[in-house]
Amino acid sequence: MQNLKLGNFEELVLLLVGVLYDQAYSVSIVDEYKKQTGKNINISAIHTVLYRLEEKGYLESRLGEPGSGRGGKRKRLFFLTAFGVKTLDDIQALRDQLRYQIPKPALQNLS
Repeated sequence: MQNLKLGNFEELVLLLVGVLYDQAYSVSIVDEYKKQTGKNINISAIHTVLYRLEEKGYLESRLGEPGSGRGGKRKRLFFLTAFGVKTLDDIQALRDQLRYQIPKPALQNLS
């Protein structure tokens, strides 16, 4: 579990890229973020995180095929790498491990 140097927002963006699979580009990630969280996000914040995650090896990108929309401009699509998937798995395993160690009385009779 040495790959846990990932912020919460970075983790969320990685998960959204996975959810969107082969349709993960900046605008679709912004839309999915709003759909999943109910909150708006600035597209430049997504760009910053996507390129940082790619630089760290969690994501890779390539240009998609030119479409009829956007004046034929190609979209940059993002994909999880094996390292990115392993990191998400490690984070989930740690969260589960900690969650199951919470004593039941600590979760009952809460005000």
